[in-house]
Amino acid sequence: MSVTVRAMAHRDLDAVCALEEATFPRPWSRASFAGELARPGSRGWFVAEEGGAFAGSGGVMVVGTEAHVMNLAVAEEYRRTGVASALMAAIVERAVALGAYTLKLEVRETSGEAVAFYRALGLVVTGRRVDYYGPGEDAIIMSAPLADVERVLTQRAAARTANGPWPRGTNEIVLAIETSCDETAAAVMRGGTELLSNVVASQVDFHSRFGGVVPEIASRKHIEAIVGVVEEALDRAQVTVRDLDAIAVTYGPGLIGALVVGVAYAKGLAMATGAPLVGVNHLEGHIFAAVLDDPAVAPPIIALVVSGGHTSLVHVPEWGVYRTLGQTLDDAAGEAFDKVAKVLGLGYPGGPAISKLAATGDPAAIDFPRAMMRSGDYRFSLSGLKTAVINHIRHEREAGREIDVPDLAASFQAAVIDVQVAKTVRAAEEYGVRTVCLAGGVAANPSLRESLRSALDEKGIALAVPAPALCTDNAAMIAVAGTWLLRRGDRLGLAAEAVADLTLG
Repeated sequence: MSVTVRAMAHRDLDAVCALEEATFPRPWSRASFAGELARPGSRGWFVAEEGGAFAGSGGVMVVGTEAHVMNLAVAEEYRRTGVASALMAAIVERAVALGAYTLKLEVRETSGEAVAFYRALGLVVTGRRVDYYGPGEDAIIMSAPLADVERVLTQRAAARTANGPWPRGTNEIVLAIETSCDETAAAVMRGGTELLSNVVASQVDFHSRFGGVVPEIASRKHIEAIVGVVEEALDRAQVTVRDLDAIAVTYGPGLIGALVVGVAYAKGLAMATGAPLVGVNHLEGHIFAAVLDDPAVAPPIIALVVSGGHTSLVHVPEWGVYRTLGQTLDDAAGEAFDKVAKVLGLGYPGGPAISKLAATGDPAAIDFPRAMMRSGDYRFSLSGLKTAVINHIRHEREAGREIDVPDLAASFQAAVIDVQVAKTVRAAEEYGVRTVCLAGGVAANPSLRESLRSALDEKGIALAVPAPALCTDNAAMIAVAGTWLLRRGDRLGLAAEAVADLTLG
């Protein structure tokens, strides 16, 4: 269904106020909205509808040459479907008509999805109001030239019709940089499909002695490696910085110190070369990695994103539109693998070690819990399973019994995989998709790949999964996503910052 936007009227106030109450802890009153509608000369208030149903509302006030977004709210069931962009387009059009040149707004800093949405439109943080929403709840002030926001929205609207296979016929050369955790990576890609180089410098050896990633060490190692990694990527691709049409960089989520290194280096290159800078969400990059092996992969899809820091089920109705159906309530899959491996003394990273041992074990040897298997939603929980495994190990050791490590590894792995596979298949059926993408570092796990493929085959649903080397953190996936974002018109301003808790949406 298409989104339509029209001017707000008094007859809309019941729906507008109900949405306001459901969205904000300090909602506007009906009288406030009525007062705004009584001052049309410097205001613009709109409602969005999808299929005739109320989907959202928003408004703008123009003072001199500044347009201030007064309010923007979208009903939960219509989020990440283009409603917010449609409302912003109407707001921007009204602001331009009233003579404004700059767009400003304030937003609760902890509203991750809203902040990410505004950043994607090119707004940058220009100020802060400490404790504005209460103790510890700051408001951040964001702004951007109206012309820049208008351009991004126009290109977004055009891109929303491009839901088919990956477009061909363009040959942009994009340098991508990825430093979200403990891999310093750079890649060069032509046209979104031709990978000219892909270089990864791993820090695993530096972190393994500590049993996990040490953020301070990760940041220092990125600083030491990034120049050489980028130069090697350019050399292998046989291009120079003067040949680049854009620079794509991961700006979140991840370790903030690690992200800053990549973002700062990418900004420097963009300033030196004049090439546009594109910011890529790390999780979006993992989803786009499926295109590396099969450019025909196209929405609508369900993506199971499983890594050291994330476990999420995401509905992708269109490229660039993401609805998180559910995610882990505690430990991510990769995190659980690492913690169990640490207790068993298998070292870091734990995922490959567990997987290797599980290949020779009996997955039915120990009946570990399948948490939230029948919860009726798409959320995950692995802390209880992790605790059950650790308790089992402790009890066996206290009883003086030898632990069959392969059986334990296989049983633990099966308990993780069973829930992920069941929920992914159910989501694919519920949303009527014909393709599922498996993404993230844990997607390299052979048992997960085989189990999910087998379950999907029974339903006639295709599985798109990158080669194992492209499941772990790399810059090739950032290059694919960056090329698509470049074509959509997304740009990362030189004043933009890395965002450790960036959300997908």
